[in-house]
Amino acid sequence: MTQPVSVKLLDPRAKMPTYGSVDAAGADLYAVTDGPVTVAPGQTVLIHTGLALAIPQGFVGLVYARSGLATKQGLAPANKVGVIDADYRGELMVALHNHSGESRTVECGDRIAQLVIAPYLTAQFTQQEELDDTVRGEGGFGSTGSK
Repeated sequence: MTQPVSVKLLDPRAKMPTYGSVDAAGADLYAVTDGPVTVAPGQTVLIHTGLALAIPQGFVGLVYARSGLATKQGLAPANKVGVIDADYRGELMVALHNHSGESRTVECGDRIAQLVIAPYLTAQFTQQEELDDTVRGEGGFGSTGSK
């Protein structure tokens, strides 16, 4: 299943998002930089993509880490998952955080994250004095066990 998404290239160096395989859910996003960008250990750097999107109403763009970049280089979005709302028309940027103990370099054209376009529901919140009981009840972190 495909969903059309309009993309505006804001920079001549920008690359359209690309899928790595026919069944990939996430499309790779590419860095647009004016030269090598060094990301020190523990540092977060805002990386441009040079893209603006027109995500259709009822859909959301979710920006996730690229698994290889995160596990091999320690670079992943600082906010874990970026949420791009359908009514946002500004540049898509990635706050890339270095979780490793070594400085890492990002260059123009590097794949830095992946974008998933997904449908979503909005909730109609209603205030209640009481909530239905469940077996779990108010059991929070770790309440269902570790194995």
